[in-house]
Amino acid sequence: MAEKRTEIATLGEFGLIDHIHERIKLQQPTSLSGIGDDAAVIDAGGEVMLLSTDMLVEGVHFDLAYTPLQHLGFKAVSVNVSDIAAMNGTPHQVVVSLGLSNRFSVEAVDALYEGMRAACDQYKVDLVGGDTSASPSGLIISVSILGRTLKGKEVYRRGAADNDILCVTGDLGGAYIGLQVLEREKEVYLTNPSMQPELEKHQYCVGRQLRPIARMDVIHELNELGIRPTSMIDVSDGLASDLLHITKHSRVGVRIFEDKIPIDESAFQTALEFKLDPYTCALNGGEDYELLFTIHPSDYEKIKNHPDITTIGYVHNNLKEKIMVTKQGTPVPLKAQGWNHFA
Repeated sequence: MAEKRTEIATLGEFGLIDHIHERIKLQQPTSLSGIGDDAAVIDAGGEVMLLSTDMLVEGVHFDLAYTPLQHLGFKAVSVNVSDIAAMNGTPHQVVVSLGLSNRFSVEAVDALYEGMRAACDQYKVDLVGGDTSASPSGLIISVSILGRTLKGKEVYRRGAADNDILCVTGDLGGAYIGLQVLEREKEVYLTNPSMQPELEKHQYCVGRQLRPIARMDVIHELNELGIRPTSMIDVSDGLASDLLHITKHSRVGVRIFEDKIPIDESAFQTALEFKLDPYTCALNGGEDYELLFTIHPSDYEKIKNHPDITTIGYVHNNLKEKIMVTKQGTPVPLKAQGWNHFA
C-alpha cells in the first residue's frame, strides 16, 4: 500500500503553520506564547523577551537582477524589526546566517553587511552572531531577532474586542506596485540591454519594495500617548490576509471601508498605469511592513489627529462577518489572497 502523500500546496503557507502548531506542545513555563504570532514570547521576570526569525531566499523573496545587495541587507534586518514592533516591543539583538554559492565574492558579502549595519544603526540593534554555509545555488539569508518589553505591555493578535477601532499606519500597496515596476524594467532590459531603466518617477514605490522601514517610530509614539493596542500585526502579507489573522486569533468579525484605506498618490497613479486596481494592491499586495492594530474606543481621541495613523473600520462580535464596504456602499467579503509561498 502506497504511503499517503499530501502536497504542501494543498495547505498553503498558513495552513502549514497551523498544521505544525497543532503538533507542538510547549514544555517550559517560561514559554508564554509560541507559534502563531509575530514573535514568540518568553518570560524574563519583569520583562518578556520577544523572539522572531525570517528567511529570505533568492528567487522566492528577491531577485538580484534589480535588488542592490545593500538594500537587501537593510531589508533583511528591517522585516525582523517589524515583527518585534508588531508585538509592541523594542528590538535589541540580531543574528544572521547566510547560505552562499560560489558566485558571490567577499565584496558582495561586504555590500550585504553594509546594508545590515545601516539597519542596525537605524534601529539601535546589535548584530551579535550567526552562521555561514555553502549553498548549491543562490543566496539564502536567515535573520533571528531578540526584543524586549515590560511584561503585560506585549501585544498579540488575539486581543481585539467588540467595538474596537481598526487602525493602520502609513499607506498600503506601494511595495507591491514597486515590485511591478521593477519586474517591468527587468523585462525591458532583457529585451533591449541598451535601454535605461525608468525608475525616477517611481522612486517612492520602488523604495517601498527594496528598502522597507519598520514602524518603530509609531510604537514609541503610542507608548508616549499611553496607548496599548488591543491587538496588532505587521502588514507583510497584504491588508486582507493580515486582518483575517487578527479576526481568527481574536475570534471577532470586522468591517472596513474601502474609501478609508490609505494609498499614496504616486502609488495610486502607478497602479492605474499598470492597469491595476490600487485598492486590490493594498488589500492583497503585501510587504508594506506597516502596522495594523486595534484600539479601545476610549483611545480614539488620542490618535484621531495623528498624521500617520488612519482609522479604517471597526471590530464586532459576528465572527462570520468579515467585510469591506466599497465606495458604492456594497459589502464584500474579505478574502486572504496574499502571497502563498507553496502555490
